Amino acid sequence: MVVTGIEEFTKSRSRISIDGEFAFVLYKGELRRFHLQEGKELEEKDYETIMTEILPKRAKLRAMNLLLKKNYTTAQLRAKLEEGGYPEEVLGEALDYVASFHYVDDLRYAVDFILCHQDDRSRMRMEQDLRAKGLPKEVVEQAFLKWEEEGGGQDEGKMIRELLRKRGFDPENRTQAEIKREYGFLMRKGFSADAVWNALMKKS
Repeated sequence: MVVTGIEEFTKSRSRISIDGEFAFVLYKGELRRFHLQEGKELEEKDYETIMTEILPKRAKLRAMNLLLKKNYTTAQLRAKLEEGGYPEEVLGEALDYVASFHYVDDLRYAVDFILCHQDDRSRMRMEQDLRAKGLPKEVVEQAFLKWEEEGGGQDEGKMIRELLRKRGFDPENRTQAEIKREYGFLMRKGFSADAVWNALMKKS
C-alpha cells in the first residue's frame, strides 16, 4: 500500500489517499506516528491498527458525543460521521455500537416525533418529515401503528381551527387575501383540501 495523497482537511487533520483512493482522515500527530509521507509505503500492521483500533474508537466517541447533544436517526448520524471522513466499515461499526445500547433507535425517534407534533402537523406532514430525516417507510408505518395503539389520533378539523385561532384568523371578517394566505399555510402543513376549505369558510 502506497500513500498517494495527504491533503489538509482541517488545521489538525488530513485526508489520506492510498493507492490513488481516499482511505481515511488522521490527525497530524498520527501522520508522524505512522511515518506517513506521500510516495512512501504504509505497512500492513499500521494500516490494521488505524482501521481496527484508532478510527473505530474515534467514530464511536464522536457518535456518542453527538447523541449527548440531541437525538438523531440512524441516517442523520451516519451523515454526521461521514462528514468526518470515516471509512464505510468504521461507520458501520460505530452505528452498530450505539444501536446495541439503544442510544440511537429509529422507532423510538419516530414515535417521539409524532407525539411532539401530533397537535400542530397533519399525519401526512409528519410522514413526509420523518421520511426526509432518512427513516424507512416501514419504520414510519410502525411508529404510527404504535402511536395509534397507545391511543393516538387526530381531529383534522379541530386542529385546523386551533391553528387558525392562534394565527388570529377571524372567520366573521375574513378577506379573500387572508383566506388565500391561510389556505396555503394549512396545505403546507399537510391537511386535506376539504378540511382546510371547510374550516376557512365556516362562520361561527
